[in-house]
Amino acid sequence: MGRTGSCYDNAAAESFFATLKTEVGTKVWPTRAAARQAVFAYLAYYNTNRLHSTIGYRTPTEARLGYRHTHALAA
Repeated sequence: MGRTGSCYDNAAAESFFATLKTEVGTKVWPTRAAARQAVFAYLAYYNTNRLHSTIGYRTPTEARLGYRHTHALAA
């Protein structure tokens, strides 16, 4: 997710993939396309409906839309 050696980004990525494996990875799909569809459906749920305590009990989409850059853009 971030730079090499950043433990915070790595922890967030590992947490996400552990959740994905727990909630989606417990099923055997008949085709690769069906597995892919299930993962993308979960991603849509994860980003738009699932609340996250680390970002103030908002969805990732809400957090991203509410994010403001603190640095001004260079001219």
